[in-house]
Amino acid sequence: MSGETNTDVQGVLADYRVIDLTDERGHLAGLIWAQMGADVIAIEPPEGSSARRLGPFAGDVEDPERSLHHWSYNRGKRSVVLDLRTSEGVDRAKALIAGADVVFESFDSGEAENLGLGRDVLAELNPALIHVSITAFGSDGPKANWTHSDLALQASAVNMAITGDADRAPLRAGGTLPQAFHNAASEGAGAALIAMWDRQTRSGLGQHIDTSAQRSMSQASMSSTLNASVNATVTQRIAGGASLQGIDIQLMWPCADGHASVTFLFGPGFRAFTENLMAWVHEEGFCDEATRDKNWTEYAMMLLDGREPVSEYERVKGILTDFFATKTKAELLDAAMTRRVLITPVWNTGEVVDSHQLAFREYWEDVDHSDVVSDAGAGSFDPAAIRYPGAFAKFTETPLAKLGRAPRLGEHTDEVLVDLDAAQRLPAVPAAVAPVAHTSPPLEGVKVLDFMWAMAGPAASRVLADYGADIIRVESANKLDAIRSIQPFHDDVGDPDGSALFSNLNAGKRGLALDMSKPEAMEVIWDLIDWADVILESFSPKAMTGWGMGWEQVRERRPDMVMASSCLMGQTGPLALLAGFGTMAAAISGFFYPVGWPDRAPAGPFAAYTDYTSPRWLVAAIMGALEHKRQTGRGQYVDMSQAEAALHLMGPALLERTTNGRIWEAGGNRDLVFAPQGAYQTAAGGPAGDDFDDNWIAISCVDDRQWSALAAAIGRDDMASLSTSERHARHDELDEIISAWTRGRDGYELMAELQAAGIAAHIVQNSPEFTVDPQIVHRQFLTAVDHAKQGTTTVENTRFVMSRTPASVTYGGPTLGEHSFEVLTETLAYDGDRIAELAIAELLE
Repeated sequence: MSGETNTDVQGVLADYRVIDLTDERGHLAGLIWAQMGADVIAIEPPEGSSARRLGPFAGDVEDPERSLHHWSYNRGKRSVVLDLRTSEGVDRAKALIAGADVVFESFDSGEAENLGLGRDVLAELNPALIHVSITAFGSDGPKANWTHSDLALQASAVNMAITGDADRAPLRAGGTLPQAFHNAASEGAGAALIAMWDRQTRSGLGQHIDTSAQRSMSQASMSSTLNASVNATVTQRIAGGASLQGIDIQLMWPCADGHASVTFLFGPGFRAFTENLMAWVHEEGFCDEATRDKNWTEYAMMLLDGREPVSEYERVKGILTDFFATKTKAELLDAAMTRRVLITPVWNTGEVVDSHQLAFREYWEDVDHSDVVSDAGAGSFDPAAIRYPGAFAKFTETPLAKLGRAPRLGEHTDEVLVDLDAAQRLPAVPAAVAPVAHTSPPLEGVKVLDFMWAMAGPAASRVLADYGADIIRVESANKLDAIRSIQPFHDDVGDPDGSALFSNLNAGKRGLALDMSKPEAMEVIWDLIDWADVILESFSPKAMTGWGMGWEQVRERRPDMVMASSCLMGQTGPLALLAGFGTMAAAISGFFYPVGWPDRAPAGPFAAYTDYTSPRWLVAAIMGALEHKRQTGRGQYVDMSQAEAALHLMGPALLERTTNGRIWEAGGNRDLVFAPQGAYQTAAGGPAGDDFDDNWIAISCVDDRQWSALAAAIGRDDMASLSTSERHARHDELDEIISAWTRGRDGYELMAELQAAGIAAHIVQNSPEFTVDPQIVHRQFLTAVDHAKQGTTTVENTRFVMSRTPASVTYGGPTLGEHSFEVLTETLAYDGDRIAELAIAELLE
């Protein structure tokens, strides 16, 4: 990539020290900071982190030094053993924390306080400390102390209610690979960088950051949390798609050798792609001209208002089913590149590892474990070259570090403690920044020019807006953002200014309507570039260069600019020009294949999964680039691939392939460790209404004690002594027993009973239940804001909470061109004549 000069080989965060007090619920946060160059010290108990006991294991040898889960998320860290159950261990930890810049921890509620490491203690010990708590439901509220599991958290967050086959239990994203805490941990990593910006530029002080896995995971519902609030039909699940307003939207099809993700959608943002697809279908004789030439711009509205019968849509889907059955995954991927249709294959982990795109971009990192693993055990892998996911983004000035293996337990205890005894380290606060405990937004004064569209990019810039950045979002009526045509709509009315999804992802931004297809618009854009600190764009590669606004042109004029591009596969490589959405990136990155039932086709996570996960990584990338600019005065370019960032959430599954040679298969709601675990049907009731039969409760027995408690609750004391291995072996039998017990019970009452017994359980919530969830209400996650068209609307609030510089969310996403006059007159200081010239040239539309 051009511009990769003047690199900082130490990494942009090389000055910072992180104390990692997490386990498998938070260790991804430290990995992100380690990739960016920070010194990350993982404090482990004498028996090692619980992550070391999670399978699968390299060579199938069950050994804490061979856990693929631990390997995936602890590379580049230093391991220090401290027994926090002793006063000596706590004192050592405090001494390390006193000189640290950041602490990540995932303690259960009250645990840190009992250890003497509570929030107030750490703040007094180190006022500059950025302290990130990665929690299940949040640090306070009626569910702060609830027993949890990944399944229970996903059940609480809406995404599970809309994932899976309509005639079976709902499914969690990730299959047997946990996801909820990974989403919260990646959220926490970016949040810590926002707090660091405040500390290093203005306050000199740290603060506490409270993340919630429930809130982070709810982003995977694509704003279906809001349906009840905006009087929209509740989203229902179907495998490989969604049921919206009674219409089954199909987004995945079987093909000759597997399955493919196909974005067969309608409206201005999708019309050209759908026309290309139907032209191909007609060309090969599968449909007539009338079918090919349907009004794909208005088709969604025609279905909703009855002009097009749903039966006709079903007929068209049948045509596509016949057509795709004749094509292989390779043929469909080739067509996506040559015919510009929105299709990607559903790849398994083996196909992901063999990806020619990832090979071209030199994504994989081979790591030497030969000094830890002297033989392969039952496997045939090479311990000296174990392949891992690599850099989550490409930076021109501060490329991410290629990390070594995860540390052996206590490998660095002596060196770290000797250094500690020799001299007390101080947090890396600039001497010129005097401590000032202000409460204004941490990104106040940061100016962002936002060309993002769809979901992944806008979700990232929405975080920046929440914390004070001034964001001008550029769009055009001639190429409407695709999500203006996607549910949920206020009152189910398909108005581009009434999409709650668009409003949610773009809350707090200013909207400028500008037709960028006209050369005259470039003068306005360059004026905005001169105004901005950051440029964000998610056009197809080469688009910005084609307009004369590529990184090279921008850097020549503004060498201090931070510019980030976000797209499916990255800016380079054979698939760089693959156009599409997160559904497609999730399919080709391996997320669809393991979500489903062993006896059925993949169901996939709900819709565009990588659109929901990648924004957190993009926030971290942007803030890292801004930190580099603060240190050096230089800008840089960030090439962000949704797929490459998201693959870290599949780390153990990918290592299972590269190390043990196995594909990660679907397993319903089963877990590799816990048993029994599943979603079980309950009686009707609750906010959904007495006649609604899609009521489920997620139950996980995470240890022997929880299983004994559940066995007692269901009246099966005779089974209470079953070991974990016995429970796994008899899982089908246990599922039948538990299902018979839950089926006649009220879900809310059952959830309360199981939580009182200390069992991880939660009802599977859709929007009506989520809206009245006491935890969501207590933490004000759904918030009413002003909106130019609706008067008021509801959006999701910030997903993490900063103690001293809280977020501000006051208005919903802009209507088309809502702030055009304000931007032109106040921000760019154009006079009336200049604005009239733009209007006459038809640029302001």
